[in-house]
Amino acid sequence: MLKLLFVLMFVGFLHAEIYDGVAIVVEDRAITLLDIEKEMQATHRDAKRASDVLIRKKLEELEIAKRGISVSSAEVYDDIKKMAKANGLSISQLYDVVREQSGLSSQEFKEKIREKILSQKLYAAIAISSLVEPSDEEIREYYELHKEKFHHADSFSVIIYSAKEKQRLQEKIDNPMLYAPDIATDEQLLSYNRISPQLADILQRTPHNHFTPILPDGRGGFVSFYIKSIEKSSEVDLQTLKPQIINAIMAEKREVVLSDYFARLRDNADINIIRLPK
Repeated sequence: MLKLLFVLMFVGFLHAEIYDGVAIVVEDRAITLLDIEKEMQATHRDAKRASDVLIRKKLEELEIAKRGISVSSAEVYDDIKKMAKANGLSISQLYDVVREQSGLSSQEFKEKIREKILSQKLYAAIAISSLVEPSDEEIREYYELHKEKFHHADSFSVIIYSAKEKQRLQEKIDNPMLYAPDIATDEQLLSYNRISPQLADILQRTPHNHFTPILPDGRGGFVSFYIKSIEKSSEVDLQTLKPQIINAIMAEKREVVLSDYFARLRDNADINIIRLPK
């Protein structure tokens, strides 16, 4: 009898330990306090907003399972290959950049890509029947309201600073007058159309006479771009921009459809919020 009592107490203790770590249960899937804290740190959201994001992710997981959506390893590899090509890197260089910037191993990165493709397939399945292409009038009106989204710089006049050690490059950025023969410089005019969209975005967001954040160079070293000047683009006609505008409108419409869908899903789901991090 004493032995049975001890076993029951031990099992109860284990369940208490598990329960103590759980913050939210969505149907039969748990979200832990640690999950929420990690989301808060990664996205700088408060506990409520971080929890909403994780609840949405759990609802997506349930919907993916319900619809039998899957992603093959070939699809993951193809997506990574396209990403590497778009950034002018080999796949191994891309893995190095991801590891440096986010700390993810190649296997963890592949899992993130798999999750992304799963979500894309789910979103397409939900939204495809609800979306109608915008009319010419809707395209024109959207363009007039969001002109700044569709104009970019033509080129960037920069000085590229490169070094093997990130710390040394940071020292140079903090003190531009520092004599540092181990840090190479190269003055270039970079055309918008000949660099990756990610780099173009970073350069456009960096003010004149400032350095960009330090970036991996894909070869084991680091670079930072000093912005000397940015040449603005000339006015582009609406017809040329039409495909981009349609994509932007459809993306916004899709997000409205998805938000409504998952709001209804959440209302009907069995969600038990036990507690949130303080």
